[in-house]
Amino acid sequence: MYLRTTQRRNKDGSTVRYYALAENVRHPEKGHVEAKVVHSFGRADRLDRAALERLVRSIRRVLDADGAHVPTGEETAVPAIEIEASFELGVVHVVEQLWARLGIGQAIATRLAAEERQAPHEAALLAMAAQRLARPGSKLACHQRWLDRVWLPAAKDLSLSQLYRALDVLAEHGNAIEEEVFWTGADLFKLDVDLVFYDATTAWFECDEEDVAPESWRGLTFAPLRKRGHSKEGRDNDPQVVIALAVTRDGMPVRSWVLPGNTPDVTTVQRIKDDLRQMRLGRALFVGDAGMYARANLAELSKGAGRYILATPIGRLKEIKDEVLRRPGRYAEIAPNLRAKEVIVGQGERRRRYILCLNVEEAARQKRHREQILELLQLELDRLGSDHPKAACRLLASKRFGPYLAQDEHGRPYIDRIKIRRAEQLDGKFVLTTNDDSLSVADIALGYKGMWIIEACFRKLKTTGLGIRPMFHWTPRRIVAHVKLCVLALMIQRSAEIATETPWSQLVDVLERLKAVRYTAEGEAIVQASRITPELAAILKKLEISRPKPILAVG
Repeated sequence: MYLRTTQRRNKDGSTVRYYALAENVRHPEKGHVEAKVVHSFGRADRLDRAALERLVRSIRRVLDADGAHVPTGEETAVPAIEIEASFELGVVHVVEQLWARLGIGQAIATRLAAEERQAPHEAALLAMAAQRLARPGSKLACHQRWLDRVWLPAAKDLSLSQLYRALDVLAEHGNAIEEEVFWTGADLFKLDVDLVFYDATTAWFECDEEDVAPESWRGLTFAPLRKRGHSKEGRDNDPQVVIALAVTRDGMPVRSWVLPGNTPDVTTVQRIKDDLRQMRLGRALFVGDAGMYARANLAELSKGAGRYILATPIGRLKEIKDEVLRRPGRYAEIAPNLRAKEVIVGQGERRRRYILCLNVEEAARQKRHREQILELLQLELDRLGSDHPKAACRLLASKRFGPYLAQDEHGRPYIDRIKIRRAEQLDGKFVLTTNDDSLSVADIALGYKGMWIIEACFRKLKTTGLGIRPMFHWTPRRIVAHVKLCVLALMIQRSAEIATETPWSQLVDVLERLKAVRYTAEGEAIVQASRITPELAAILKKLEISRPKPILAVG
């Protein structure tokens, strides 16, 4: 008897191998010798190695008991196993499964099939999205280093040019793919889509020149994106782009936009509203920050029975300073450290509904911070001598000290106690406005408080997770595609966080322990997954993701 190996070639070109216990017997009629299968062990990639080891041990026990064979030291030694390499498996296994469940791969494949494109764009985009979630880096780093460290057979032979060309799919179809994936995720996780949070941030480039001319590509026109404007990162001298994002109350991205870097927040509402209306979200309540507040935006948001909650800039509106902040009334307790009261200004159809909110904890923090600034400011003033024009001008122009200073008849700066009292009146306060009379004061205050979720999404995109910066792309279409890729990765990340109720950073710590090990045993190359720990098994169960096969590849 002997261990027989057979193989079969599939239509797609892959080869499947089978193992069986066989013996050679002479055919009674034909007279020639042929192999007779005694027992089939099945496919090589699904081989039950434990069963083979039990069979070997049982045969050896019989031989040793009969004394027919006295094994030597070399024969009883464990067959040599040479470990060749180990690969990261946990993160890419989860990303690959969620990529398919959210329908990202299907949405991309549908558009590739419609255009009869045969290049492995889907595998390339999967690899780049997985890299964003595992170890963010450039496309060059993905090709040269990262792909060699992970077990992702679909992307094994990709070239660098294929990664870049795959980005063009997102430049052309990114909006449609985002919309399709969002609705799949909304049905899959039963997301609430009645509340849509919107905000914008900036991402700067390490270059000197702005973009001047638009880019035309495949019948599409991309506006010049890298422009200087007001930077939310304090980089006003560097060209930048504006990245806008709409998310649900669960933090699932609805849609993303990439706008020129000199685009003011208040001018984006009409386009955002039109794009969201095309998605047919139903009765969606638009929630935005103070950067969205403008009379034209309020009118635009109200069209088509639209409903909104917007923060208002307290310092810019005379009506708020004179009417809302001075109106007497008690605050209602909404949540820990959050109180609110309603103020109606005007009458009839033109009346305006404001909600004055007070965060007690934030008020205490701002008071302590101001006291520290005033102490430092007094020290700076004490240092000034009789001749101090430059130092005085520097203090008056300072964003830190200037709001608390005034000048006497000789032009010398001094601390203005009236300005300090005005600042104290605003500690911990913010004002909201809405056109939805069906919402209670608590609903409005808590609805706006949910804006933290979009701030968390921006942090994940820019600093703590997906590393959207630095951006090494310079053509507008590649910049748009890069942002769209990061948003798809954010969708996968939020899906995992919603299902497990665990931050992605903690999930990665556990997933990274799962490895794929390639070794050679008895002349056969085998790739095997490492042991599944109970903690990892619990995460996979919450995600409803099957465990990876013990034997990933043979040969």
